Amino acid sequence: MIKHLPALLIVIPLLVAIITPLIGRINRALSWYTATITTFISFVISLSLLKTVLEQGRISYWMSGWEPPWGIEYAIDYLNIFVLIIISFMAFVGAIYSKKNIDIEIDEEKKPFFYSVYLLFVTGIMGMTVTGDIFNIYVFLEITSLSSYALIALGKKRQALLAGFNYLIMGSIGATFFLLGIGYLYLMTGTLNIADLAVRLPEFYHTKAIFTAFTFLAVGLLMKLAVFPLHFWMPNAYAFAPSTISAVMAATGTKVAAYVLIRVMFTVFSLEFYAQAPFNIQYILLVLAVAAILAGSIMALAQTDIKKMLAYSSVGQIGYILLGITLMNTNGMIGSLIHLLNHALMKGTLFLVVGAVVYRTGLTSIENFRGLGKKMPFTMAAFTIAALSMTGVPLTVGFVSKWYLSVASIEIGMWWLVPIILLSSLLTAIYFWRIIDNVWFKPALGEEGLEHGHDNHRKPKSNDAPASMLIPTFTVAMLCLVFGVFAYGPVSLAEKAAMILLK
Repeated sequence: MIKHLPALLIVIPLLVAIITPLIGRINRALSWYTATITTFISFVISLSLLKTVLEQGRISYWMSGWEPPWGIEYAIDYLNIFVLIIISFMAFVGAIYSKKNIDIEIDEEKKPFFYSVYLLFVTGIMGMTVTGDIFNIYVFLEITSLSSYALIALGKKRQALLAGFNYLIMGSIGATFFLLGIGYLYLMTGTLNIADLAVRLPEFYHTKAIFTAFTFLAVGLLMKLAVFPLHFWMPNAYAFAPSTISAVMAATGTKVAAYVLIRVMFTVFSLEFYAQAPFNIQYILLVLAVAAILAGSIMALAQTDIKKMLAYSSVGQIGYILLGITLMNTNGMIGSLIHLLNHALMKGTLFLVVGAVVYRTGLTSIENFRGLGKKMPFTMAAFTIAALSMTGVPLTVGFVSKWYLSVASIEIGMWWLVPIILLSSLLTAIYFWRIIDNVWFKPALGEEGLEHGHDNHRKPKSNDAPASMLIPTFTVAMLCLVFGVFAYGPVSLAEKAAMILLK
């Protein structure tokens, strides 16, 4: 059974997703238990695979026993096990958190469907991570995208349908670019296996077809990653989706897109390709990264809705991930990979907090956060920890990422990137301080927020979030401190992955 864990990681949530609506017909409450248990099993399998990779190295699993490149391979190494741990953990956290959250944000009869599609989303993002076949990445990308559209559209607000539709249009365009790139690669090499592509491609690096393939792949993935200026699907998608989905998508969806971009750039292709390219790929990506870092922070500063502020903030944080990839040195790659983890924890915490506030007040305006420090002290403490981490305060995870990116920039003579990172951190501190000031230092607007909450059966004296929402939120927030102080574990794994990618 143990040798089949890579396949079970995908098969289990896929099968449970199919039967969840049937279980929901028997008892709607059971659908939450099935989703929570399934995501927990996925997380445990991921931990088991991590142990195997650390002890034995790369895992190669052949589907149906067909040897690659003829058969589909699931390949797990230092890079994707790092990403797999992040997404399986956040999917499990999101499942626990959703029990109370969706009571007010999703219609009762849609709950079994919600958990079914949620598990399809988890199946898709984990499949994209573990597969060693580039066309299989596209298949799982489509599963992830289609389930994302449905999950966003399940929100009660009318804008949720339009946000889901806009994401559908942009996601379809991005997926089409990615598929066209795959077509060119297959046309030139006759293979779709990633390891086999890496061996066969170098002899075609000088051809226009391969440059075209790379361009299509990169553009498609940059759209999925929501890199500025291809980000405009993200703010409304995050703002109008149910809070659980906003948190899980922010913590996992873009991280997997970043992983695929790294896999394509440094496994399918190699550093030799960028030296032969007819245009300076590194320079183009660097410009996009810097633009994203600054534009995301500036746009976040202008928002009055907390969800939109966090969405635009994500645009800037994605810029950090792209910056580390673009620097193409070990410390830069470590900074990028570590920021995959750190941003998942920070932004996951922030969206989980917003969901708790929506549960209690039904409001997402920044002005309505006034006085919540007294009414929801533990929830707001989690928000403050994540906000300080986003700013890059020492002893938090945000500082670790920015430190590695700054060191990497100086190493290759791009010292001017350090002031840009500092300026972005200053802008981040400004837009988060507005909320922290409202939360802890300004009086509440009154009790009307609680009176107009969606859940009328709650006792008005119950101030903080329910335990099923508070415990996962505070747990993720504390990890922002734990991995900020004890960063050796994730950094060592990221370093091993970076050294293999850049060899």
